[in-house]
Amino acid sequence: MAPDAAAGKAQPGAAASGAPRGSAIIAAIVLLQIYQGYALSIAGVASPWIAASFHLDEASLARLFAWMSTSAIGSLLLARMADRVGRRTIILTALSLVPLFSAGAALAPRAGVFAAFEILISALLGGSVSSAIVLLAEELPIWRRATGQAAAALASAIGGILPYPLIPLLIGAGLSWRWMLLPAVAGAALIAPVSRMLPEPMAWARAAANSGPKTSFYDVFHPLYRRRSVTLLACAALDTMAGTAVNGWLYFDAVSIIGLFPARASMLVVAGMAVGMLGFPAGAWTAERLGRVPTVSYFGGAAWLGALAFYHGPPRTFSHPTLWLAAAYCWFKVGSSMMTVGANAAATELLPAPLRTTMVGWQMITGAVFSVVAQVLIAALIGPMRGLTNVIKNFALLGIPSAIVFGLFIDETRGLPLEAAAREQEWAAARSAMSRKDADGGARRHR
Repeated sequence: MAPDAAAGKAQPGAAASGAPRGSAIIAAIVLLQIYQGYALSIAGVASPWIAASFHLDEASLARLFAWMSTSAIGSLLLARMADRVGRRTIILTALSLVPLFSAGAALAPRAGVFAAFEILISALLGGSVSSAIVLLAEELPIWRRATGQAAAALASAIGGILPYPLIPLLIGAGLSWRWMLLPAVAGAALIAPVSRMLPEPMAWARAAANSGPKTSFYDVFHPLYRRRSVTLLACAALDTMAGTAVNGWLYFDAVSIIGLFPARASMLVVAGMAVGMLGFPAGAWTAERLGRVPTVSYFGGAAWLGALAFYHGPPRTFSHPTLWLAAAYCWFKVGSSMMTVGANAAATELLPAPLRTTMVGWQMITGAVFSVVAQVLIAALIGPMRGLTNVIKNFALLGIPSAIVFGLFIDETRGLPLEAAAREQEWAAARSAMSRKDADGGARRHR
């Protein structure tokens, strides 16, 4: 039977039995993603005032952000732990600790102390988010998986927007950027509702109950999955370098280089991100009908052209430069939102249950390494390339080969049951063979 047909037959029962559980999980993850979207965007939005507060120039700020990118090492460890102790445990641990560290960041007297707290915050939220997106793939029926990923990404984008209208209000009232961390501290109130709505996923519980051999941190590179994993990590490296430059410096560029007033820059970014949210349902639609791979390759690849248009700026004869910037930014955000849905759906479907969060963790550590590389290179190239804007335009070009590589080497998983997409039976057979081999080796040593 064809995968689509099998999926179609399975849908009614899945919907009837799993709808309340699935809806509760989506609601919990939406709350979580709004919170993490807000908390993780604070440093980028407040960057001009952070730089002024700690007396940092552009190169020093880039180096500070490079240090902060090392948070993904912690995210990787938490992602691996999620495959061992459970997704729910990691999510609730993060929600318990992030408010405390946010208070520490708000009170930090020096740039190094602030960076240390931000590293802890980002590590915890990174591990939590990896657990959340994997949990969606494991708990939702086939026909609802891309929609669930779109809802999570949309919630994260909503959270990411919130600091932009807040910062002009704080600055206009004569208050410090540090007050932006107050909602992150108040996130402790989410622990109780998220705990009630978020059961331990059944797929992980089944995997944990199996008596087979334990998985390794490096099993994502097993011959069954090596091509998939290496491709995902290569794309993560390229996208991270492009995204670090484009997203991390956009507000700083708008305020400090283009010269927009903070309120106007915030309006531009908020409008672009709001329009960009249309990309999440559009990405869910294309991922379910055209496939995960075309969504990332075609629409994601085109998104970077919008980023180039933003940083290149309008032609000299263009009479409405702000309109140009807004249109280019909207183009970039819609395309990148569609890419996010397709990429998250694919990445969580390509590996078996014991390795899913581990794979997301590998992507995070790859992102961390190349985010550090990007920030270090940005700081080093500002002088030779005659300005930050020229550096960012060249970095944005890296997103295009990433889209091409994804299209060439990633397997399509649209319409496939999760077990088939992840080659679970082949993985189980391979693990069983490895277990027998280890047992035979142990018996020979005893003889």
